[in-house]
Amino acid sequence: MTQFCRHYMQSISLFYPQLHTPSKAVITMHQKPDGDAMGSALGLYHFLVAMGHQVQVISPTNWADFLDWMPGVDKVMDFEKNREKTKKLLEETDWLFCLDFNVLHRTKNLEKYLIEANCTKILIDHHEQPQEDTFDFGVSNTKKSSTCEMVYDFIVDSGNGSVLNLDMAESIYTGLMTDTGSFRFPATSASVHRAIAHLKDLGLEHTKVHEHLYDNFLENRLRFIGFALMNRMEVLYEFNTALMYIKHSDLHKYDIRTGDTEGLVNYLLTIQGIKFGALVIDRDEERKWSFRSKGRFDVNTFARMNFEGGGHVNASGGRSSDSLEETVNKFKQVIKEYKNQLK
Repeated sequence: MTQFCRHYMQSISLFYPQLHTPSKAVITMHQKPDGDAMGSALGLYHFLVAMGHQVQVISPTNWADFLDWMPGVDKVMDFEKNREKTKKLLEETDWLFCLDFNVLHRTKNLEKYLIEANCTKILIDHHEQPQEDTFDFGVSNTKKSSTCEMVYDFIVDSGNGSVLNLDMAESIYTGLMTDTGSFRFPATSASVHRAIAHLKDLGLEHTKVHEHLYDNFLENRLRFIGFALMNRMEVLYEFNTALMYIKHSDLHKYDIRTGDTEGLVNYLLTIQGIKFGALVIDRDEERKWSFRSKGRFDVNTFARMNFEGGGHVNASGGRSSDSLEETVNKFKQVIKEYKNQLK
């Protein structure tokens, strides 16, 4: 049976017994990993190591500097800089854990090697429409706040909650906090707070995590945000929508690096009456969209139908091969079709 004709993935609970057999494991996540992607990968990494496994975390690309404080991040391999090592690891691994992405193309150039890997593949993710036939075992739950919450569940539900330690706690809390917008998004369930209480009992210092993530930027980022708000924002009140577009020259002028635009789209939703915020950034190879919404406006469907993207109901992303001006104009035309939904 080829990799393209695999059975649909089995419940992740059926994988639990294998955790007690020492094995080689590779953990990966989506390109340009955020707090949830890196947090879930490192949380699982520390857990599997504690269980006696040989583990390597591989990121498809580089990541933001504000994640460099995380326990174990110094052991994460950047695929783009270590292609041959990655290929060898995937050839030799017993398990491949795919975290915080629903389809393999979200790993960019790493996708080819993941498809070719002849091993047990396990999915842990909370995005819609997962590529289920790629995985042997897995869990996909869009109601979960974050993949970090799901890794916490994986550890506890497998009967191994007693091995939870501070390194796992700090990693898991990172995604719990970032993917819930510091616990303000609707996905912040009672189970999220129960998990945090457990992590606090283990000695988690949550203030430390917040400071590392949010109080650790250079001056140029703050000036860039001010510039963007003053010069690159349009408010379309007739659609209860705010739009921001960032030119490639803006990124160069302010020396913007990976992670510096994180959270920028959320500023748009702070405007009174705005239900939909859209940010597009002119990257070298494509234009990248970030969409956020309040209430019932489904940006996952919006992104899938119009900008080759997807994600969650209130948070999603997209892309365009058009020029910045063309994709912005397309957005302004498309949004007219959603006027009634955005009233």
